[in-house]
Amino acid sequence: MKIIPAIDLLDGQVVRLYKGDYQQKKIYNQNPQDQAKLFAESGFNLIHVVDLNGAKSGQFDNLPHLLEMIEKLDISIQTGGGIRSFQDVETLLEAGISKVICSSMAVRKPGEWIRALQEYPDQCILGMDLKDGKMAYGGWKKTSDQSLNAFLQPMIEAGLKEVLCTDISRDGTLEGPNVNLYDDLSKQFPGLSWIASGGVSSAGDLDQLRQIPVDAVVVGKAYYEGRISLQELIEKSE
Repeated sequence: MKIIPAIDLLDGQVVRLYKGDYQQKKIYNQNPQDQAKLFAESGFNLIHVVDLNGAKSGQFDNLPHLLEMIEKLDISIQTGGGIRSFQDVETLLEAGISKVICSSMAVRKPGEWIRALQEYPDQCILGMDLKDGKMAYGGWKKTSDQSLNAFLQPMIEAGLKEVLCTDISRDGTLEGPNVNLYDDLSKQFPGLSWIASGGVSSAGDLDQLRQIPVDAVVVGKAYYEGRISLQELIEKSE
């Protein structure tokens, strides 16, 4: 199981939100380059970066920070936030982003998302954000009544390989990941690689996720709040 450290960017600062609420933010580092350098020097070659400004504006407000990380630290970045169209996917990949994570686009513009999957199957990750078992989008303000099977099957046929699944009720809460959810999903869709996100609070949580197993887990607030050390993250990663 791969551990992917997270950096959430808002107004050029490293922050964490509580259940996606922009009004409940906490700043952990004023300089995202310093944070990325710390991860890189600890041995992580892939960082999960969320552009929280972009998620609202539909623009890649924090892209300069990402490109500086890639250039100076020689790392790979997977990113989401603000990706609204096939052209956006191309723009980010051509700029040097390793993988893009799309959620709202998959719901609102399924045709363009399918095209992206067909042309870039190894670089497109579905961001499946679940709220009470339903797909949430639009900054987690709206939910879809479509079943997960109906939602995922056309994407799987188009080449979908990876899904980053966030249980919104656990995001930023340090209450522990929804292990049962990831267990069910990995069994229901065994052909997909699952990346768990949300709720991780301890090294023990990582051990639980490894038993399912999931392919990777994004760790953010647990690290920033000192619940898991960098050394523990490295030891738990493969």
